[in-house]
Amino acid sequence: MILIFIEIRDGKIKKSSWEALSEARRKAAELGLPAAAVVAGSGLENLAAELRSSGAAKIFVLDSPELAAYSSQGFVQALDVLVKETTPAAVFFAATAMGRDLAPRLAARLGVALASDCTAIAAVDGRLVFTRPIYAGKALLTFSLASSPVIATLRPNIFPIDPGAGAEAEMTKRSIEIPGDAIRGRVVEIHGDSGAAIDVSEAEIVVSGGRAMKGPAGFALIGELAAVLPRAAVGASRSAVDSGWIGHSHQVGQTGKTVSPNIYFAFGISGAIQHLAGMSSSKVIVAVNKDPEAPIFKVANYGIVGDLFQVVPALIAEVKALGG
Repeated sequence: MILIFIEIRDGKIKKSSWEALSEARRKAAELGLPAAAVVAGSGLENLAAELRSSGAAKIFVLDSPELAAYSSQGFVQALDVLVKETTPAAVFFAATAMGRDLAPRLAARLGVALASDCTAIAAVDGRLVFTRPIYAGKALLTFSLASSPVIATLRPNIFPIDPGAGAEAEMTKRSIEIPGDAIRGRVVEIHGDSGAAIDVSEAEIVVSGGRAMKGPAGFALIGELAAVLPRAAVGASRSAVDSGWIGHSHQVGQTGKTVSPNIYFAFGISGAIQHLAGMSSSKVIVAVNKDPEAPIFKVANYGIVGDLFQVVPALIAEVKALGG
């Protein structure tokens, strides 16, 4: 069995979890194994029902009042119990902030290896073979893991979503007992980012700005462009975030988020290797910079040498003229 952790955010299943589930189903079919999904929380029966027609063979619902809000210790303890009972061949997570937190913790508890931030998975001779970028995206590593179960995180926006088919999945609810002292850190309040309707790591189009944006007003401008594009989010370089022009949740790069959108707009971003590490897997890269020698042009599919404060308004007008 391949087990897939399904992440719930704001009462909805994250798109990246649907991607991980779809890839798990494909690999499970190639290996002749069932695919099963697991959700953890409190009172999730209605939400878990969405997964019944997803193509998974089973749905595990781990229920506990201690899991109502996310905590590393509580969630990993619940997953540890389930994995030891069901002995899956592999456990997949989406490589989101939550997945990157849980997967290594689970691997450490089980004493097994971890394949992180995978961009391709193959079934070869009855085992899973993973591919992930290394050296800030300059090379790709292909490898397999000898330990079992295999724990892996899958980069968002890489694996296509397949609609479920077949009979409805069997749903099993498990009440998990988690001692109160097992959770050392608790969520007491959540402050949402009012300007981020879509997480930058899951957006199909990312409109990013760098130091050349000159301040918050510059990011308001590229925010207007993102607003007229479908499933778009605003990204930023580390220098812009460090300057306080935009929140850290928008940061793309080695110390920020890794993105793989269909289109990545880089406005006023020089192309430092730390930033390229977070966006080099984008399918199409469009760069706008005054400096014709900027490193970003070496990786861009399309480049404009010019003033972004002239280019962005022109793009907004053109997109609006095309009806968005």
